[in-house]
Amino acid sequence: MTTADAVRRRLGLGRLLPLGGAADGAWLAEQAAEAVLRSAAAQVPGVAPGRLRLALADPDTAATPAVPPPPSALPPGPLRIEADFAAVAQEPLPATASTLRTALFAASAQLLDLEVTEVDLRVTELLDAAPETRAPAPPPGVRAVDPTDAAGTAASGAPGVAHLTATLGTPVHLAPDHVRVEVATASGHRPLEVVRAVREAVTAALADGRPVSVLITSVNG
Repeated sequence: MTTADAVRRRLGLGRLLPLGGAADGAWLAEQAAEAVLRSAAAQVPGVAPGRLRLALADPDTAATPAVPPPPSALPPGPLRIEADFAAVAQEPLPATASTLRTALFAASAQLLDLEVTEVDLRVTELLDAAPETRAPAPPPGVRAVDPTDAAGTAASGAPGVAHLTATLGTPVHLAPDHVRVEVATASGHRPLEVVRAVREAVTAALADGRPVSVLITSVNG
């Protein structure tokens, strides 16, 4: 992979969002989170989701992760969702916004294990008819790769792992002081449960005491 290819793939992930607390050593690609949140928003009657971004709710209170983070990852801390949406004026807009906000909070907690404490919404357009529901596009550059070492083999066999990915370069990054593993989750598995299973499997396979961090680049169901 060329440097330009690596940069394009990295930018395609968006921000790397903290999963769990400082001790979890886990991150989720913003684009993976966006696909799930956009799907949840599209289920709200009369709503067409637009721009959606996630950021730290209060950067000044963010924690220091226990494991070295991936490049440009956000530190552990509560998140804020900023989202634009278009809506059919079949109900009062405050009621529609309230339903959408509830849907985004629920998807964040129940499907992504993200700690979201704020959802800021902005209406950008009034629609004459209900929008057509479309399936979210898969994140670009996230493809399955085969394991090439003991750590990768252990991670790929952990419960809830659909496959390894190599968006940041290699599926398993072995540093002297830590290990980073990059995966996509399988349908029906919570991200934090997958993270803990991967960490346990890789720790047992390497048996050298290095802490393990996990980056989820795609969430399947």
